[in-house]
Amino acid sequence: MSSKPLPTSESLLDELQATLAHGTVARRVETLRRVTDLFISGAVEFADDQIALFDDVFQCLIHHIETSAKALLSNRLAPVDRAPPLTVRALAFDDLIEVAAPVLSMSERLDDEALIETARHKSQAHLMAISTRKVLSGAVTDVLVQRGNDEVVQSTVSNPGAEFSEGGFTRLVSRAEGNADLATCVGLRPNIPRHLYLKLLAKASAMVRAKLEAANQPIVQEVSEAVREATRRARSAPSAITQETAIAHALVKSLYEDGRLDEYQVAAFAEAGKFDEANAAIAALANVSVLIAENMMVETRAEGVMILAKISGMSWSTVKSIIRMRDELAGKELSDLESCKATYERLRPSTAQQVLRFHRMQQTATPPAA
Repeated sequence: MSSKPLPTSESLLDELQATLAHGTVARRVETLRRVTDLFISGAVEFADDQIALFDDVFQCLIHHIETSAKALLSNRLAPVDRAPPLTVRALAFDDLIEVAAPVLSMSERLDDEALIETARHKSQAHLMAISTRKVLSGAVTDVLVQRGNDEVVQSTVSNPGAEFSEGGFTRLVSRAEGNADLATCVGLRPNIPRHLYLKLLAKASAMVRAKLEAANQPIVQEVSEAVREATRRARSAPSAITQETAIAHALVKSLYEDGRLDEYQVAAFAEAGKFDEANAAIAALANVSVLIAENMMVETRAEGVMILAKISGMSWSTVKSIIRMRDELAGKELSDLESCKATYERLRPSTAQQVLRFHRMQQTATPPAA
């Protein structure tokens, strides 16, 4: 990149020194305006060393000017892709939101590390500004969802350029309980993991389910508040069967047909946090549909898991891995494993079969006419 000459840079630096030493506030602001004009007029052509020079000048000035002048500088530098990086960072970390907001919401000079540090230590207004950025990584949204108030979280979820980790989605589903607007936005996110989508629907109010139904046509039947109904409803939604879920089901089917699917493979899936694979494997070994197994796997308590495992003849160590996976993915309080173990050891296979017949009957029941 060719360097654009700076014929006035030396005079500006001389003026800067004199201004800082003897100038009035008005003179400092005027110097800042002239330096900013000079930078913006040639930012595209400046070399890195020239940008570094401007960085030094700006940082000297912003420590000696009033808030309104710093806010104006932030507004002017925010949309400039090659803005002086240290100056942008200093503006982003300013405690006054009118100074920080423009660069936090727009500047491409701020990397994830700077955004995360700001989100962890600054005000809710700072978090709100970050939530409106054109692109947000899962690492940044993790902090916004964890620290942000309801307005920040709603803004983040409504941002089409935001990405969310599975942990972020787990926290969102928990926060969405009782918040219809948030639950609707979370339910419409295209990459929400299937098991969390089912959990969200299971807890959703009638109003939220109606909104999601309107957005996710066709829906084959009305969804009740029970998890089994949420599961049935979810299978008709676009986010219900993702490509990843289809691949997981195909893998398990191949293992089963080749005679290589056993409880050790189920335990391996569970320990790796692979819900779709573990669910499909349990369904195959228990000789039930994936839908029924999924219904029982996402129940509030762990009995559904134990019913399927007992029918499949699994050992407690495998059952424990499945329960742990389920609790961790759902972001819920961990189950009392000692109590679950005692229940599992008392559970008779004949009793498990009776409960499973009930689940099958519920699954195949004809819904009432609309």
